[in-house]
Amino acid sequence: MSAMNALKALCTARARRLVLGGALTGALAAALSGALAGCGIAPTDVIDAGEPASGMKSPGQPEADVQLFFYGPSGLRSATRPAKTPVDPETALRLLMKGPNHAERMRGLTSVLPKFLASPTAETHEGGVVITVPVGGELLDSASMNQLVCTAANARVPGNKPAGQVAVTLVSRTDKIGPMVCGGNNAFPVVEPSPTPTPPSATERPDTG
Repeated sequence: MSAMNALKALCTARARRLVLGGALTGALAAALSGALAGCGIAPTDVIDAGEPASGMKSPGQPEADVQLFFYGPSGLRSATRPAKTPVDPETALRLLMKGPNHAERMRGLTSVLPKFLASPTAETHEGGVVITVPVGGELLDSASMNQLVCTAANARVPGNKPAGQVAVTLVSRTDKIGPMVCGGNNAFPVVEPSPTPTPPSATERPDTG
């Protein structure tokens, strides 16, 4: 057996005796480290793997993801981001105004909202959202309104209605647009049902006699 092989065998035997001789305690770990160092093997510190992965939901906890709407090669698409608590429409719109993050840009997502548009504010009521934009509605095209309406409708709105039933209205100092709903991948005006005509009563019917 060569000298190098003999040294390796000795190191292995010393390490095995240290591990088998007792429980893994701090003293034992130190002894093991010293034994390996004496054999020319430098011990390494514990590698910090970084922060725990975000977005993991605890069992029994409600989903708190926030849906932001951007445009991709095939039209309006949602981007899901994890959140610790449910996000209200104003917070969701504030995130939307910052644009897609790196992972979303890698998916080909982009924002068509005007660069000069400041972050809108939003007020909620039962089943509805009123978004106040700091510019006139005529400066927002339909694509921009799609992003705003669908992002607000998919946030936390009182009433727990599905996103497709949340009425969203955009207002500015000079304009009011809506109410609209997010249907599929576009915003549509809310169509009020036409009143059903009431048939005339017997006293109102013309006399045919």
